[in-house]
Amino acid sequence: MLGVQFSAKKFSTRITPSLYRTMSQVFKPSWATADPSTMGVSTDIHAVSNLVAGKWADASSRMTIPDPMDRDAQPIFTIPDTQVEELGPFFESLRKVPKSGVHNPLKNPDRYVKYGEISRKAGNALSTPEIADYFARCITKCVPKSYAQAMGEVKVTADFLNNYAGDNVRRLAKSFGVPGDHYGQMSVGHRWPYGPVALVTPFNFPLEIPVLQLMGALYMGNKPVLKPSEQVAFVMEQYVRLLIDCGMDPNDVDFLNCKGPVTQELIVNTPVRITQFTGSSRVAEILLRATNGKVKIEDAGFDWKVIGPDVGDVDYVAWQCDQDAYASIGQKCSAQSICFIHENWKKVGLVDKIKSLAEARNIKDLTVGPVLTVTTEQILSHTNKLASIPGASILWGGKELTGHKIPERYGAVEPTAVFVPLEEMMKPENFESCVTELFAPFQVVTYYNDDTVDQVIAALEGMSHHLTAAVVSNDPEFQSKILANSVNGTTYAGRRARTTGAPQNHWFGPAGDPRGCGIGTPEAIQLVWSCHREIISDSFVPANWSRPKAT
Repeated sequence: MLGVQFSAKKFSTRITPSLYRTMSQVFKPSWATADPSTMGVSTDIHAVSNLVAGKWADASSRMTIPDPMDRDAQPIFTIPDTQVEELGPFFESLRKVPKSGVHNPLKNPDRYVKYGEISRKAGNALSTPEIADYFARCITKCVPKSYAQAMGEVKVTADFLNNYAGDNVRRLAKSFGVPGDHYGQMSVGHRWPYGPVALVTPFNFPLEIPVLQLMGALYMGNKPVLKPSEQVAFVMEQYVRLLIDCGMDPNDVDFLNCKGPVTQELIVNTPVRITQFTGSSRVAEILLRATNGKVKIEDAGFDWKVIGPDVGDVDYVAWQCDQDAYASIGQKCSAQSICFIHENWKKVGLVDKIKSLAEARNIKDLTVGPVLTVTTEQILSHTNKLASIPGASILWGGKELTGHKIPERYGAVEPTAVFVPLEEMMKPENFESCVTELFAPFQVVTYYNDDTVDQVIAALEGMSHHLTAAVVSNDPEFQSKILANSVNGTTYAGRRARTTGAPQNHWFGPAGDPRGCGIGTPEAIQLVWSCHREIISDSFVPANWSRPKAT
């Protein structure tokens, strides 16, 4: 059914050189319409389609997506540049969806079972080496990152789908009952869908983030319209084709390619009940204003790491710092943006070890590469601005990559770290610049000691976005002090703590913002994609009832 003979052996993120070589010829599933191995090479350029009301469709004009690795190469694909006047079919499709959803606990409950089976099939597909490799190649073609990082994204997605195979979709809508005041009365709380909903998804995780949110919307009984980032749209186009091959009715999802203002026009002028947005804070605020707050957001993350006074496992801590700051070329909303290091770590050379790891990254294996939302000039300008603060200095990087052909519209810089003294950072004229997120391989580093730990806490309090954090310490008193005085929604604590933990097995999302949302877990799906409905059954009038006085 899925167009392949499945191997019984599942893949893992441990990709060996021999396995990588055997997968050098990209397998193309029968349902797929794009071949990532020919993108940027062939003059037969893949054309992404819209999907609306169950039919694949085009628009009157198209946007061309360049090869992010080679300015001289052929475009990698084109997408419909849907205009406002072409939104009619999308308006009609979403307006047909009732507020009670496509299914709910009392309507079409067989669809919960159906989506458990679709998840089983899709999870099985993404767990096979050939299809896992296919999606990993799709990812690296449009948002360059190392093959291991791309395969990790596929694995998380597969594990998520496997988690909701069988009965776990219907268990998301589990109700609860409370006894009433008298015989025949009981109140039952239900998880109820919104009906027509929208997703606006980012470029940096072109499979994982949209799949986890899209499936959550579908599981709970909603009809979603998905608008992916233009730069990576073909990845989700191929995933939607996989879902259809796994048994999804193509009418269950609309897939829209367009520019941001057109998306806003659709959301505002249809009965979209909730929009889930993952991306920049600027766009999130625009959507919140346009929809009167009907948006669940997972926006910016200026993510901090505090390395405590207890020194140990130095090589591991250095490796994790390098991974947190620079994996996926720093283009993770959970990337380590600032690192507060206790002075005790100076004598073991922690910063030198991180520098050595950062400088070993190279463009050949895509452990460095293009930055898709910030230019080289913008990155270096910010670097030099921070380095001009009294006492500050560039620890490593701060230069453009050499020997590359990355288009000028993108950034191309070495992994970079700027040291800023804590006392200078805390000055009002410097603080905002030091805690401004740069979606690039860039971090701020500073030192503190036992006498200045409260200044670190003040810095954490002063930051505006609270997505991920790490407290690298096994000292229970220190760990508790930092955790008790901070708020980040996904916080790792302990010697192995990291900022980039976003698997399928625990909550990932911001805290401290009532508009914030999570991803992946049952609680996240219920919070974002359903609301509470209470139905009170009150059936029997007592035989000896008599009318009381009016009140």
